[in-house]
Amino acid sequence: MSLTLKILVFLVVSIALAWLTRSSLRSFRSHGFYRLFAWVAIVALVLLNLDSWFFRPFSIHQVISRLLLLTSLFLVFHGIWYLRMTGKPDSKRSDPSLISIEKTTELVTVGDYRTIRHPLYSLLLFLAWGAFFKLPSPAGGGLAILATVFLTATAKVEEVENTRYFGAGYSEYMKHTKMFIPFLY
Repeated sequence: MSLTLKILVFLVVSIALAWLTRSSLRSFRSHGFYRLFAWVAIVALVLLNLDSWFFRPFSIHQVISRLLLLTSLFLVFHGIWYLRMTGKPDSKRSDPSLISIEKTTELVTVGDYRTIRHPLYSLLLFLAWGAFFKLPSPAGGGLAILATVFLTATAKVEEVENTRYFGAGYSEYMKHTKMFIPFLY
């Protein structure tokens, strides 16, 4: 893919993401504000390494990349499943900065949520680093680190929001779980 086309795709996808999350962009105190910048960094990272996506498929960095990307794929299905089934999203939840699946009315502490608080942000983290390992480079490393910083900020702000909504139950839940990676971080 040519550089011009990559820039065009980056701009179109970034504008579309900003449009979809526009209600959360009005406040830097909303987790969606930071999440947008993580998504944009990931889009840039994928486009940066797109030409090498299938290059030397059995090299160590490609194997690491595939493992990270498969982990992110697993997390997306499980994370969404548990949010929908256990979290009981309800459109009556009044926070306009939340997208529909985030409007949970019950604290989810089963499945992936038993050990990590943010499986859906974990999937973005694994996606970012999986895209980085397609063709490791200083520019790619910078984008992956940027995505990690913004995902961490997203999770921290969301934890404040969740503590406000779910109260002491969420504070207790935070003591027994990790943010993104079970038993580590």
